[in-house]
Order: sequence, then structure tokens, then C-alpha cells
Amino acid sequence: MGNRLSKIYTRTGDDGSTGMADGSRVSKADNLFSVMGDIDELNSHIGLVRAQLQHNKGQSIEKEFSQALVIIQHLLFNIGGELAMPEYEGVNATHITWLEQQIDAMNTTLPPLKDFILPTGSVLVSQLHVARTVCRRAERQAVLLQQERPQAIRSTAVSFINRLSDWLFVAARFCTDPNKVSEVLWDSQVLQKFADKNNCAGLLQWTKTLK
Repeated sequence: MGNRLSKIYTRTGDDGSTGMADGSRVSKADNLFSVMGDIDELNSHIGLVRAQLQHNKGQSIEKEFSQALVIIQHLLFNIGGELAMPEYEGVNATHITWLEQQIDAMNTTLPPLKDFILPTGSVLVSQLHVARTVCRRAERQAVLLQQERPQAIRSTAVSFINRLSDWLFVAARFCTDPNKVSEVLWDSQVLQKFADKNNCAGLLQWTKTLK
């Protein structure tokens, strides 16, 4: 690996193409690299979640959760490997089952979800929501790639990304403030008061339909 990365720039990509593991060159505009980029971005956001956990040393979140983030980062890196080398399998059904077990375990500690949640709260919770939205984008791009070229991405990778977005949503709830500060919920009264104050009849009527 040291020799492989000893030269960072090669100038070979200046023409807008990237070399693949089999020696072929593919345009950087190919949707394959949109998926790769989204996975890389997602992994970086999860890295920020880990950094925030380190910053919140007083927060009583189980060590198992922190370790799960480490595993997820490695599995996302493996998905990048699958995209670069289609013959390589870095994620399988066992990993998806593991995510589902994690989701179920976190859910047992949470109150029932009775309303929409706004993507905000502490920095840690907000960062998990950012990761979730990036994960959803990665899934959309992955599905598009799968429809265009089924051989370019494994179905298990697409399923893993889908389940990971669920994991991140539940994780955001799981990491709410340890002082039991309530989750930030969508509140129709906020928009109703805004509509009343600004005489926005149309907005007021729309908010009533969401009750």
C-alpha cells in the first residue's frame, strides 16, 4: 500500500477519465463515480459523527454504538472497493442483518414515534441527520446505476445503503441529549402562528391539512 500511494498525482486524470482496477479508463462523469463520491462523502460525515462522540466524552452512549460506527466506515470503504472491482465482494447479507439487529436494539430504548422529527437538536444528532440525508442520496444514485448497469453494483450493496439510512435515523434518536431533552418535533402551530401574523391564508390552509 505504501508503494501504491507514494505518488499522489499522476496527471492521467486531467483528460476527465479515471483508471479502473482492470486497467480500463472511464469518464469521471459516469454515474459510477457519482455513487462512489456519495459513498465517500457519507463515510466522511460518519467520521464527523465519530469525532463529535469523542468531543462529547461525558455523553453516556454505549461503546457498542461507537464501535458500530467504525464497522460501518469500513463497510462503506468496502462498497467503494466493489464499485472499483466488480468481482470483489465487500458487503454481504450478514452485514445487512447486523444493521437490522442494531436498529432493533436501539429502538427498544426509544419512546414510540408519534410525530415527524425535525433534523436538528445537538450537534451530534444534527450530524447524524446530515449523514442520513447523504445516505439517501447515495441510495438514489446506486439504484440509478443498478438500473443502468446491473453488473456495476451488487444488490447487497444497494440493500446495505438502504438499511444504513434507517440505522442513521434511529441512531439520531438514540443519541438525543442524555439529559432527556425532548426531540425536536414538527409543530403545526409554528406555521399557523406565522401564517396568522403574516396574513398567509394559503399557508394556513395547507398546515391544517397536515394535522
